[in-house]
Amino acid sequence: MSTSPAHAPMDQFAHAEGELLIGGLPLSRLAARIGRTPFYACDRALISRRIKDLRALLPPQVKLHYALKANPMPALASHLAPLVDGVDIASGGELKLALDAGIAPRNISFAGPGKTEAELFQSVAAGILIHVESAREVHLLAQAARTLRLPARVAVRVNPDFELKSAGMKMGGGPKPFGVDAAQVPAILAEISAAALAFEGFHFFPGSQNLSSAAIIDAQQKSFALARKLAACAPGSAPIQSINLGGGFGIPYFPGEQRLDCAPIAANLATLVAQATQVFPHAELVIELGRYLVGEAGIYVCRVLDRKISHDQIFLVTDGGLHQHLPASGNFGQVLRKNYPVAIGKRMHEPPTETVTLVGPLCTPLDVLAQRIQLPHAETGDLVVIFQSGAYGATASPQAFLGHPPVTEVLV
Repeated sequence: MSTSPAHAPMDQFAHAEGELLIGGLPLSRLAARIGRTPFYACDRALISRRIKDLRALLPPQVKLHYALKANPMPALASHLAPLVDGVDIASGGELKLALDAGIAPRNISFAGPGKTEAELFQSVAAGILIHVESAREVHLLAQAARTLRLPARVAVRVNPDFELKSAGMKMGGGPKPFGVDAAQVPAILAEISAAALAFEGFHFFPGSQNLSSAAIIDAQQKSFALARKLAACAPGSAPIQSINLGGGFGIPYFPGEQRLDCAPIAANLATLVAQATQVFPHAELVIELGRYLVGEAGIYVCRVLDRKISHDQIFLVTDGGLHQHLPASGNFGQVLRKNYPVAIGKRMHEPPTETVTLVGPLCTPLDVLAQRIQLPHAETGDLVVIFQSGAYGATASPQAFLGHPPVTEVLV
């Protein structure tokens, strides 16, 4: 038997008598309470602890926003509402969800390269901050402000000339559909001034899913320096109120990866806060985090339907699959397929004894949840747990594919 490869950390959950606990409940009891598999479950205590631990590191002046797209489960959004300083949205649907969760409009911001006219009118009517990404948006917001007789609060989302090094997904630097190229920002600021929009600041988001504190620090320093440079072109009627430095904080998914060290990032932010006090005395520094706050607190649970052997390889066929957990299947941006951490939920104390491939029920060879991993012996009916599933799960997956029912999501 081949040596078991290392897997990403999955020690955030306790277990008792060999069974995984989530929200203090044994997994089998939670499955019985839900009444069906597959399901996603997020542990609210782990989320609260992650935010508390991060707050203890961050300077109190830094505002912490949650990127709703990471996991927009309504119960989760309501749980996060009193724990964070604001929410960042990416659609009109997410705007409704954020408002329903009790987030004050003052603390909601909207980014996205393809905002519709209706969404821009909604945003002005709600009184949220819109991250402007084109001249078209400036013109539509001016029209919305006139029609509704309300101020249109805006910040410019900047596409910087640098990338977030080591990022799993780069969203800034070079040709990108996101934001306004740094060289074009002065012209956009002039249009904002001419349209009499309520300019508040700048938004940067060079990339996401980064496990290098040095790379995140570098991007934050460059973003702040660029904000200082661009501020010289800002409308002079109001001071800069907000500088959103984005996120990029990653979590470990794959073999060999370790958790991000946030202490150096917090120390760098303290330095930037001190500089901002002098340069932007009225501005808040904001970071927006999604998967870092919720990703490790969630699991995806499916049940073994069949155990098959083909050409001496063992396949565990489950009732879950890529239609419900696309990222775990490797079809959500992975170049080379890697395995999320996986366990058999009632055999946490048992050593791995066999190499298996975990597949779903779909009639496609793409429906692979984990390939050639080592697990304890599993039989039909066993519950399989995929860790690091609290972000980009159900809503990032093609749930209508092949007509299977939608997945259940719970917060415990």
